[in-house]
Amino acid sequence: MGWLWAIIVGFVLGLIAKAIIPGKQHSPLWLTTIFGIIGGIVGNSIARAIGIAETKGIDWGRHGLQIAAAVVIVFLGDMLYMAMRGNKQRA
Repeated sequence: MGWLWAIIVGFVLGLIAKAIIPGKQHSPLWLTTIFGIIGGIVGNSIARAIGIAETKGIDWGRHGLQIAAAVVIVFLGDMLYMAMRGNKQRA
């Protein structure tokens, strides 16, 4: 069940990150989901490192860090994806 939640959260984080980043991203949905999963893991790690991973109530700080990490990873991942594809799909 943990993998299913990771995929769902990664999908949502990836879509939110794509909505925040200006311009068009060219990475496919499956890759955006993977980037979102990685962003969630990185955000959780940062939250744990600074001591806000588990608080009473909703963990807004942790969720904010997850979204911020997902934005950075989706942005960089899309740049890498386009570099590997040779910029064939310019907008």
